[in-house]
Amino acid sequence: MLKSEHLQAIFNQLSLEQQQTLLEFAEFLLSRIIVKPVLEVKLLPRPSNESVIAAIKRLVNSYPMLNKAVMLDETSRLMTEHIMQGRDKIEIIDELESVFLNYYEKFTKEST
Repeated sequence: MLKSEHLQAIFNQLSLEQQQTLLEFAEFLLSRIIVKPVLEVKLLPRPSNESVIAAIKRLVNSYPMLNKAVMLDETSRLMTEHIMQGRDKIEIIDELESVFLNYYEKFTKEST
């Protein structure tokens, strides 16, 4: 039996007063759900000679709804790979764009 069918079966066995109480409780539970507004991405264009730091700033402005602290490890790791290991900035920026997109997709799934 589906949960909705089970709930309907229980509901049908209750008195009118109990049904009203159950509905009020369900409405109360529904009102406690925090709805996060899903902001649209304002993907800013990528300049041709963009630095890694400028790319991070651009992506932060493109995805204002994301929690930057959550992404700090990944963005710091990529920045370190560019500075300390000499990894190409184009590769790093491509990966940063991927990181931000992945976090945005997680954010939108959690918000719905």
